[in-house]
Amino acid sequence: MKVTVTVNGTRYEREVESRMLLVHFLREELGLTGTNIGCDTSQCGACTVHMDGKSVKSCAVLAVQADGREVTTIEGLAQDGTLHPLQAAFWEKHGLQCGYCTPGMIMAGSAFLRDHPHPTDEEIRHGLEGNICRCTGYQNIVAAMKSAAENM
Repeated sequence: MKVTVTVNGTRYEREVESRMLLVHFLREELGLTGTNIGCDTSQCGACTVHMDGKSVKSCAVLAVQADGREVTTIEGLAQDGTLHPLQAAFWEKHGLQCGYCTPGMIMAGSAFLRDHPHPTDEEIRHGLEGNICRCTGYQNIVAAMKSAAENM
């Protein structure tokens, strides 16, 4: 099937199998490897991207479902060489360790902060429930989210 998808502001047209997942389209067809494959069952959130501005797990979306839509990946979050405030906060507040979950966590977190500009710690933890980190214990992720909220 032919799909036309705008990813990080660039329009792409590709022929894909109807069963191809969006995460594989991004990684294999477009070479955008910042979106990680964690579980392939939508449990971990490592593959989170924005589709038409909403946070989605790209392992649970078919590439054909993205036809005609706008997708933003971690590679497209920074603008003009300047990190997104949440990317900067993850760096400054040590919100990552191994980094595997980080792109998905930042994508989910940035969508959450857009909709909840002044969240409490509890709201942040609830907002990130669909993203798993096995390294950090989440405290620094929450601190990064709070810091970014203050700077956005």
